[in-house]
Amino acid sequence: MKGIGRLCFITDARAGRPLGTVVRTLLESGVRWVQYREKGRTKRDRYGEALELRELTRCFGACFIVNDEADLALAVDADGVHLGQDDLPLAEARKIMGDRIIGISTHSLREAVGAERGGADYIGFGSIFSTTTKEVGAPQGIEALREIRAAVEIPVIAIGGINAGNADSVFAAGCDGVAVSSGLFCGDLEENAKRLLGAVQRTRKRGGSEE
Repeated sequence: MKGIGRLCFITDARAGRPLGTVVRTLLESGVRWVQYREKGRTKRDRYGEALELRELTRCFGACFIVNDEADLALAVDADGVHLGQDDLPLAEARKIMGDRIIGISTHSLREAVGAERGGADYIGFGSIFSTTTKEVGAPQGIEALREIRAAVEIPVIAIGGINAGNADSVFAAGCDGVAVSSGLFCGDLEENAKRLLGAVQRTRKRGGSEE
């Protein structure tokens, strides 16, 4: 899956804990994919935070993706960028990012197919369940995820309301990975990571693809 993993932690300032501490704890717990998504800060502050996380993830051999901002991703030598439907067009982002990873947020079959045709390395699809982390419209549900998985060949990362209690059902729908924010930091970080990574391991034993 071109460097990405099966469990992605998406940062969120509302966690109420030092970001570097949260990410280090998760990396030590086995998470190997971090997406930096923080909007309520200046560009300079985001650069400083992203640079810190880039160094942390590099120490653990983890993939590091920056949300929305291709210029910031390049400035900190991130592995790639994740773009929403209203961000820089995929074709233009590819000119900037070269062969680095580009992921695209999708919320419909049309968007998912379009992202694949446009050359995205993976798509994020959701929201699967209700979530308060980010407004991404009404929940799509497991059946919609199955439809998307059958329609595209690139990796599909499920997002939205995913936690240790429902991750098995999401993986059973065929997704290649899950992106989680509050499902990791709400409660004990290490325990949440352990349970979610357990879902990853169970998927592998059922015949899921390797990272």
